[in-house]
Amino acid sequence: PGPFHSVPELLCRQTSCLVAIDCHHILNFNETMSSSFQFNTFDAFEDAGDGNRSSEEKVHVRVQQRNGRKCITTVAGLADDLDIKRICKAFKKNFSCNGAVQKDEDAKEVIQLSGDQRTNVKEFLVDQEICTSDSVVLHGF
Repeated sequence: PGPFHSVPELLCRQTSCLVAIDCHHILNFNETMSSSFQFNTFDAFEDAGDGNRSSEEKVHVRVQQRNGRKCITTVAGLADDLDIKRICKAFKKNFSCNGAVQKDEDAKEVIQLSGDQRTNVKEFLVDQEICTSDSVVLHGF
């Protein structure tokens, strides 16, 4: 009783066909499945980047745990034509925190701020029209 007449049959719902698999042909199962079915190619990261900017041009705002309750916020990926030191000075003044500009492994400038300033940084960058909201990525807990 049921849709199958015998146990070694398999119903493939994608192509609505019935494929019989014999016990002797189980070793060739993968070859049979790959040659008889066409799978749709789907790129999960296709819509990750918007039209103007690639994933390398996104601004990444991360928080790193130091010791105990202390943490550091890092801002990486700002455009090279921006004055990073001036932006760091504005962050320090507006958020009442300490900050510094450091060079990372790729010789790019990264802003380090004391405390968890992720939401403040994103709001500031969007309000000052330095970046769009879509290009700022928040990382961390």
